[in-house]
Order: sequence, then C-alpha cells, then structure tokens
Amino acid sequence: MNVQHINIKFFIENPEAVKLEEYSGVFNNWIQRRVMAELLIDVADYLHVHNGPGMILIGHEADYSLDNRAGRLGLLYNRKAQLDGSVQEKLVQAAGAALIAVRLLEKENGVKFNGHEGQVLINDRLLVPNTSETFAALEPDLRTFFDGLYNGTEYTLTYSSADPRERFTVDVKAATSFDVETLLKNLSVEAAHA
Repeated sequence: MNVQHINIKFFIENPEAVKLEEYSGVFNNWIQRRVMAELLIDVADYLHVHNGPGMILIGHEADYSLDNRAGRLGLLYNRKAQLDGSVQEKLVQAAGAALIAVRLLEKENGVKFNGHEGQVLINDRLLVPNTSETFAALEPDLRTFFDGLYNGTEYTLTYSSADPRERFTVDVKAATSFDVETLLKNLSVEAAHA
C-alpha cells in the first residue's frame, strides 16, 4: 500500500486557554523567522467554521493548523507532498514535524499539549480507503511506530469508523503522558530549526 499524505494530530491539554484569533500573528511570525526547515507560505483563518480547521499555517510541503474538528483542539500536521520510504519513515517524518511545531507552541505561547493522545489520519481516500481491511494492513506499522514513540509504554489504538466518506483515522491513547522533548527523543528526530 502506497501510504501518502499522512496527518498527525496532537491534542491540547488546556484548550480553554487558547485564543485562536491570536495565532494568525504567531504563524505569520513563524514565516518571517523561518522557524521550520520547510518553506512556509501563508496563514488562513477558518475560525468562522464551527469545529473546523481553525487557523492554518500553509506550507509548500505541509500545512500546520490549530484544528478543532470534532470539538478537540490540537496541532494537526497535514503532509501534502509525496514522500519516498517505508510507512515507518513517513510516520516518523510526520510526527517529528508535528512535534517540532508543538514544541514551538509550548515554548513561545504557553500552550500545553497532553502528551498521551493523538490521531493518525491518511488524507487520501484513493490510496488508503477507510476500511477495516486498511486498518488490518496498517496496524502492524502503526503499532511499531507507537511502540517507538511511547517507548514501550502501554497504549490503545482505536479504529472506529469504516465510513468511506471519512478519511482513514486511528486514535491513540497512551497510559502515561510524555513531554514533547521525550517524544522527539523517542523518535530520534533532529530538531535543528526549533
């Protein structure tokens, strides 16, 4: 299976303290300072959409957003450009990029991420249909990835919807909370730009 367009979302612990309208300036500042290794282009405000994509930092290879879909605020990394490599390498790349953004938000803006919950979404229904067969095919890769991310700590993976209109989505919840630095270390991600 050619897995492309991986999305990873890490949830915010204190969503009530986040004023999304302030993040247009934050994300524009990131563009000016070139804080990420990739090219960041623009910011889009979707705050008018209830439980929607929120504030989006648009990049050439990927988008970053403070996403509030399903009423759960978090940082969503949306990989747009195709990547070569194994599913593991693509998951590590996406999680690493998301966690670097999470670290910046925590350090510069006081946002606190919960460190034990997340989501993996595949934003390509053609390559990766939302079916139980897809989950069965990807579950070993997902488990290997989360075994590494959570360093062997117990966790649960939940695949809950085989609705073909929805993107393939798996929720993860670890028994223990981790800080961002530990998660980056567990991934062995070099974060030179963060």
